[in-house]
Formats: sequence, structure tokens, C-alpha cells
Amino acid sequence: MKRRSKKKKKIFLFILSIVLILGVVFEIYKLMPPSVKEQINSGGISKLIMPKVKIVDENSKSRPIAVMINNNHAAWPHAGLQDAYLSYEIIAEGGITRIMALFKDQNTAKIGSVRSSRHYYLDYALENDAIYVHYGWSNRAKSDIASLGVDNINGLYDSGFWRDTSLNKSYEHTAFTSIKGITKTAKSYGYLRDTNKDLLLKYNARPINNDKREGSKKADVITIKYSDYHTTSYEYDPEKKVYLRSMSGEKHVDAITNKQYTVKNIIVYKVSNSSFDSYGRQDLDNIGKGKGYFITNGYAVPITWEKKSRSSQTVYRYLDNEEIVVNDGNTFIQIQPKGQPLSIKGKE
Repeated sequence: MKRRSKKKKKIFLFILSIVLILGVVFEIYKLMPPSVKEQINSGGISKLIMPKVKIVDENSKSRPIAVMINNNHAAWPHAGLQDAYLSYEIIAEGGITRIMALFKDQNTAKIGSVRSSRHYYLDYALENDAIYVHYGWSNRAKSDIASLGVDNINGLYDSGFWRDTSLNKSYEHTAFTSIKGITKTAKSYGYLRDTNKDLLLKYNARPINNDKREGSKKADVITIKYSDYHTTSYEYDPEKKVYLRSMSGEKHVDAITNKQYTVKNIIVYKVSNSSFDSYGRQDLDNIGKGKGYFITNGYAVPITWEKKSRSSQTVYRYLDNEEIVVNDGNTFIQIQPKGQPLSIKGKE
């Protein structure tokens, strides 16, 4: 009898504890914001445990829009680049660089100024399955766009662009576009299919710190020289954990917000380049493999890169062959000419 009594008592205490726990949980539930309650009710508890990446919707099937950005110093300041989740900066003729900025699921109202295409930028539009936006083209870019079947929108012939005549600039520096305008034109051409490629980079919503990785070093000030005409540099802000972007000694500032552009992740590597025509237009030795750096959260780590073909995605790996994962935020890929200095320093 005593054993049965003890067993009943244990069962009673167990049931009582469950009731008390449920009561506490219910009280906590009542205090939760409606958005959190909605997630729980829809079975989204895992989303509360594992935060979502914010820079892009990793489940989105929409194609990126890649816009060629004029980076002649006379064209500054730029507009809309902070909304780009991924940007490439590469040398062009005359020591000038051009930026190709990629936008995904954005509604940026003014982007530019927009400039003409160069053939090697197509390799990076293709690796992202992007709709390629430009204003004019070189003969080689024009030929390659046709032969490679690049879905492109050209301001010389297509709608979605305008000239900002209020700017006190040469006419060539006044072409702008918007996501709304480009999307409308892309729809008319049938470009708005689901993307056929994964995102180029893997993201982590939780902070990634590479200070313990092989070869890591402090990276508070980064200087990337492209030519005697142009240098891109970054300075780390340890409070906001982003890099402040400058070009040729001037803060890289947005024309609309008047704020300096910030970057979360930087990938930098060098390739050979050479001119091939009387205009000094460049060719790039960018298919193959090499070494570079991945920079984020105040540290730089050595990496390798490999691009097997013009349309294949570049793969970035740590020295142990593990594919890199970047922090949640925008990324600049700086493809620098060989022979130009790269400086990565920590502050004293």
C-alpha cells in the first residue's frame, strides 16, 4: 500500500510540475509581441532559434540585377550603391575602375551614374545569373553579349534610364536608372524567370570572426591601389563592425543620403591585365586560380580563388580548403591588377 501511495504521490507531483511549467510558459506567451506569437503559431520556432540572414533573402528565386557604375572621379558622387548586396571593382582603360553593383529584391529609386560595358564584367554577371544593365558597350563587349547570350539592358536603346540634367557634370556622367525602371524593361524582354544559380557566397546570420584562422592578421586599414589615378581604401569601425569606404583619399559618399558607404565583407585578389586596342581597353587574366584575402570584422585571412570558366561561379576557400562563409552584410570583391601594392594593416 505504501509503495502505491508513494507512486501516486510521484505521479501527482509530476503532473503538478507540468501544469506549473505550462502556466509559466502561457504567461510568457501572453507577454510576447504579436510577430513572435505568429511565428510560434505557424510552426516557425526554429526561426526564433536560428536568425535569418538580412542582406538577402536566401530563399528568393528572383534574378539579381547587375548595374555598371561609372567610376570616373568626375562622375562622383554615386547613388544607390549601399543597397547592393554584392559589388565588383575592376580596372578599366586609363587607370579608371568601374564598379558592377548587384541588387536583389530591392526597390532602389536612383542608381548610377551608369556607364558602358566591358567584356570581362560579363563573366561576373554570368556567375550570378544576373540581368546585366549598362549604358553603351565596347565592340568586344557587344560581341560577347551576343555570343554568350547575356540578358542585358542597354541605355542606348532601352527604357528604364534617364539623364539627370540638374548635375553640373559632363553629359557622359549623367545617366541613371532605378530598379523599378529596369524591372519593367526586363519583364518586357522575358528576363524575369527564376534564377538558375545559387547565391555566389554563403552567409551566416551569426557573427563570423576569423582571428584564429591560419594566417589571420589585423585589418583595420586596407589600401588597394589600381593605378596612379585610382586607389580604393577602407577603415574599420570597431563599434559598428563595418568598413568605411574611401576612394583616392575621399570618402565614398552617397549622393542621396550623404552618408559614407559601408562594407561588411571584402574579398581582394590580383590578376594580370593588359591593353589590347588603341583606346587602352583592358583584357583580364581572370579564368584560373590564385590567392587573395577575405576581410571582415577587423581581420584578414588568406584565401584561394578559382574560376573555371567565364560563366562558372568563382569559389573562394580558406587555406584548409574549406569554402568561406561571409558575415551577414554587403560584400565588395576587389579584383586588383598584379604589380600594384596591397596594404593591410592593424592600428597601433
